[in-house]
Amino acid sequence: MKSKQIRQTFLEFFENKKHQIVPSAPMVIKNDPTLMFTNAGMNQFKEYFLGNSDPKNNRITDSQKCLRVSGKHNDLEEVGVDTYHHTMFEMLGNWSFGDYFKKEAITWAWELLTDVYKIDKDCLYVTIFEGDKSENLDRDTEAYNYWKELIDEDRILNGNKADNFWEMGAQGPCGPCSEIHVDIRNANEKAQVDGASLVNMDHPQVVEIWNLVFMQYNRMADGSLKNLPAQHVDTGMGFERLAMVLQNVQSNYDTDVFTPLIREIETITGHSYGKTEQEDIAIRVIADHVRAVSFSIADGQLPSNNGAGYVIRMILRRAIRYGFTYLNKKEPFIYQLVNTLSKQMGDAFPEIKSQKNLIINVIKEEEASFLRTLENGLALLDSMVVNMKSAGSSILDGKKAFELNDTYGFPKELTRLILSEQGLQMDEDGFAVALKKQQDSSRKASATETTDWTILREDDTQEFIGYDRLTADVRISKYRKVTSKKDGELYQIVFNMTPFYGESGGQTGDKGYLESSSGDTVYIIDTKKENGQTVHLTKNLPNELEGTYKVIVDAHQRARTASNHTATHLLHQALRKVLGTHVEQKGSMVRSASLRFDFSHFSKVTNEELVEIENFVNARIREQLPLEENRNNTYDQAIAEGAIGLFGEKYGDVVRTIKFGKSQELCGGTHVNNTADIWHFKITSESAVASGIRRIEAISSDAVKDFFTEQSKHFDEIKAILKNPTKNLAESIEALQDENASLKKEIEQLLKAKAGNLKGDLMASATVINGVNFIATKTDLDAKSVKELAFDIEREMENLFLIIGAANGDKATLTVILSKNLVKEKSLDAGKIVRELGKHIQGGGGGQSHFATAGGKNAAGIDAALVAAREMV
Repeated sequence: MKSKQIRQTFLEFFENKKHQIVPSAPMVIKNDPTLMFTNAGMNQFKEYFLGNSDPKNNRITDSQKCLRVSGKHNDLEEVGVDTYHHTMFEMLGNWSFGDYFKKEAITWAWELLTDVYKIDKDCLYVTIFEGDKSENLDRDTEAYNYWKELIDEDRILNGNKADNFWEMGAQGPCGPCSEIHVDIRNANEKAQVDGASLVNMDHPQVVEIWNLVFMQYNRMADGSLKNLPAQHVDTGMGFERLAMVLQNVQSNYDTDVFTPLIREIETITGHSYGKTEQEDIAIRVIADHVRAVSFSIADGQLPSNNGAGYVIRMILRRAIRYGFTYLNKKEPFIYQLVNTLSKQMGDAFPEIKSQKNLIINVIKEEEASFLRTLENGLALLDSMVVNMKSAGSSILDGKKAFELNDTYGFPKELTRLILSEQGLQMDEDGFAVALKKQQDSSRKASATETTDWTILREDDTQEFIGYDRLTADVRISKYRKVTSKKDGELYQIVFNMTPFYGESGGQTGDKGYLESSSGDTVYIIDTKKENGQTVHLTKNLPNELEGTYKVIVDAHQRARTASNHTATHLLHQALRKVLGTHVEQKGSMVRSASLRFDFSHFSKVTNEELVEIENFVNARIREQLPLEENRNNTYDQAIAEGAIGLFGEKYGDVVRTIKFGKSQELCGGTHVNNTADIWHFKITSESAVASGIRRIEAISSDAVKDFFTEQSKHFDEIKAILKNPTKNLAESIEALQDENASLKKEIEQLLKAKAGNLKGDLMASATVINGVNFIATKTDLDAKSVKELAFDIEREMENLFLIIGAANGDKATLTVILSKNLVKEKSLDAGKIVRELGKHIQGGGGGQSHFATAGGKNAAGIDAALVAAREMV
């Protein structure tokens, strides 16, 4: 059975069981502060499990894109080494939100696997939760009783808490689970070792394919368990592993999920899969990682140096490194695999097809950049090896190896390999110590403690009223304390209703305050969205928690933010009008002070185009276009009406559309009532973010007034400096630049002449010491002139040891040049010499063996350095 059919069969099976098929959520999570990526099928449904909102349908099924690069069996450095773990994978799932429970979940799972997919029952094992005395949890006999009606009892195995009790996190919904494992070994292997003994033992042919989670508890902050008000089912089946079983192969990478990519890698690299272990690992790594990186980019996450972008960059760099080291690929090539991936998965996941060109451009640029990093790292490592050997050491210091990895991005595995090829070693313990020190520091900085929610009102369902009002009389539904090193102690408060907009969709959250009738005031410093509810952050709680409060949004900040958000929509329209309809939004940040907009475009936006874009937006502002808002549209209807849906966003059944003239987008943010409220729009910068991605930063409203006021002030200051010139200010500055260039040229000519005159005097002053022509002098020439002078003398004198000290105020430089025959015959090294002499000027330096320089802050030490140089000879 082909993988496409396997996926479709699963979805249709549960559709026939009255489940609604929903599309995969984006793999990159935007509005959940607790997660960077979707790492399980249930992530997009967390709000239902937590009871923060109610689903439209109590039965749901889908195939969810997931990304895991940490946790049980999913260490990034292990992916590709075995044949059944991955970074990006598909999770086939079915869910019940307070509807069916264990009986139906178990019965249907067995029906699908054995009757529909025709998996041999004698290949299957199931596990149930054995109980845990420390938690006062009994054995899951309910699940056991359902299973024994379907499978022999000797194939029902007890599982401990680590394997058979699933938890969302340190706190939250949890419960026992039943795992289904499959044994795909041959008959001889099964006869020798019982499959039951290999379950959950990391055997590559005895693997878990499906986990049925029965959520019935809530884990509290103190570790205790409470019953949930409703029982839920959350199942997840590994699509790639299921394909391995149904296609009768021994590795996920031998299924048609991966073989098209592997064949393409073979074609591009000239290496065959199945020949050597290291090459096979490299090919598996690349085939796995190109999927993870491509889907992340398609969902809106570009590689970067922090957060989720850092994870994506590390995954891609690992693939590049394996290609570089084991497949001898020194030029970008992974980007070429995107076409194959798009053809293979574009029908199931249209985003991979629509974003194909962007993915190709971004990966190609990242490859080229990292290959340059590898080249620089090789040069640094070569230098370290030379120093090691000269010092008689065969072990590279762990701190230096870590610096090479952490600062320069050079992989430790490549460092280890290159050292081993030269009979050298890396200090593994030292590297581990340096790494742990960094990790501990990072962990302490990000550590957060969260208490349980204190529930004041169980039946309050939060309502957002912020589109229409900035004040409201509210009650507190629940609150909790959150403590972190970065922010200290903060409180999260949820009201029964709120006019505060929680950060989402690129728009920052509202600020404001709440006050009681007695005058008690608490400032709301930020507002977030978390698991379907709006959370207000404060530094303290009100004195009375049971009362009614008036909450007030900071109207000025809201107005500035709304102005920038509407300006962002108009900017999007302008870009598509001026640059072309290929422009798509690739990210945005809307704050009260400014806006940032990332978009797809193949080249730098010219100054003329920027002026045209600016003029277009300001023309819409002058047209005084009113806001046309529809809060109850369906997604399909909104798209049919011409609204633009943004990439990487997950939309519900009901959407909100925002329209100003011909600009129409799906948007949940806050906006002005009329474009005239924006007053004016000004672009402040345009730059590149990645290959094919540009960024415009801009301001609107009173920020533009401040901008022009500041510019006018600078203009007046420049005029005053230039003595209020009568001619054009630009012409006056240009005349000054021309005069400055002319004077610089004259100075260079004078210095060159001075150096020429000095050359003869220095050569005549040479003293022969032990067969070496030694010259030492002090000068006030600039660095360029000193270097040219040194090389001129070196070309005309043999056996030369020349040192020149130059002073510029308190700063000093030393320049040493040696004839190359002295370097070879007398084992002299200018780099070592200048580092030693640099101590006299309180500085340091280095360079090549025949030419080196040092800089320092003690010009008075130059004379001592010259004397010390003579003593060296």
